[in-house]
Amino acid sequence: MKTTHTLKTFIRNIPKAELHIHIEGSLEPELMFEISRRNGLSLPFSSVEEVRRACKFKNLQSFLDIYYEGVRVLCQKQDFYDITWAYLKRIHAQNVCHTEIFFDPQIHTDRGIPFELVVTGIHQALQNAQQQLGISSKLILCFQRCLSIESAMKTLRQALPFKEWITGVGLDSSEVGHPPHKFAPVFEKAMEEGFLTVAHAGEEGPAEYIWQALEKLKVSRIDHGVHCVEDARLIKKLVAEQIPLTVCPLSNVKLHVFNNLAEHNVKHLLGLGLCVTVNSDDPAYFGGYITENFLAIQEALNLDRHEIYQMVKNSFQATFLNDKEKQGLLDRLEKFMFQDSQKDLVKNKGISYDMRKASHC
Repeated sequence: MKTTHTLKTFIRNIPKAELHIHIEGSLEPELMFEISRRNGLSLPFSSVEEVRRACKFKNLQSFLDIYYEGVRVLCQKQDFYDITWAYLKRIHAQNVCHTEIFFDPQIHTDRGIPFELVVTGIHQALQNAQQQLGISSKLILCFQRCLSIESAMKTLRQALPFKEWITGVGLDSSEVGHPPHKFAPVFEKAMEEGFLTVAHAGEEGPAEYIWQALEKLKVSRIDHGVHCVEDARLIKKLVAEQIPLTVCPLSNVKLHVFNNLAEHNVKHLLGLGLCVTVNSDDPAYFGGYITENFLAIQEALNLDRHEIYQMVKNSFQATFLNDKEKQGLLDRLEKFMFQDSQKDLVKNKGISYDMRKASHC
């Protein structure tokens, strides 16, 4: 079923939160070339079009190979400010009012780029977005699971002087063969220091990795998590405790977790009562930001307004904001839904949107 014009408008206009975005993965080819010229660096690509053509991946690792080539251009504080500001301006146009951003310091510090330089550039852009665009944010440091636990612990120590800027720690990079439990000591230390925890699990890896993230890393959210359907007991736990899943549909198709969006299980997960959210992951490489993800799954899975509303509501409730801040976002959402329903009522002389429908999360 084709997405109607009014439903497209609804998706574009509804206020949103994004909980799964790798800031380095928002580096668009145009900005990649601009920064490389500024820093006097060469790229293994001759043009923006060649970069886009290269974004055909066999799996997660084939994506990471290109991703790492792109981040090599990031050397100065201004570079990290620029990529973050570019992302924030883009999501502002998509009515995102809160974002929780991942950054991968190890891919920079291993190249000799100081941790302080990376985090300061990103933080400055986030502060400016709050002041100029009205976008609130949280910053989450991700450890690369393909690297050693010693490297992760060193990175955690580097982060300690910037604790007031960094809300949590996460675990990303190539999942298969790198189980979460390996990093339990690092996450335990991070929690002692006051960081919240999240982890990529159940994307390419099995449901067992989700269990490990929950039980060994004590995570508050599961990033991806689509393979939870392999384990009925796990589904029961996720529903009962309303543990959020930060699902990234276009990414999942690009990396062949699903063959196409029509096969994606996000609607099924929502129907089971899980706290499902929609996110963009690495939008410069996977074909779209959060609005494009919503538009794509709506059309492929025939989602209705209430299902879109529910996933947006889930994302607000799954943020790391305090209760007052969450309620402010939820109030904004309810105001939007009321106004949207009144428009339909006037236009169609029908029944307004039922705000009393049961909700998850």
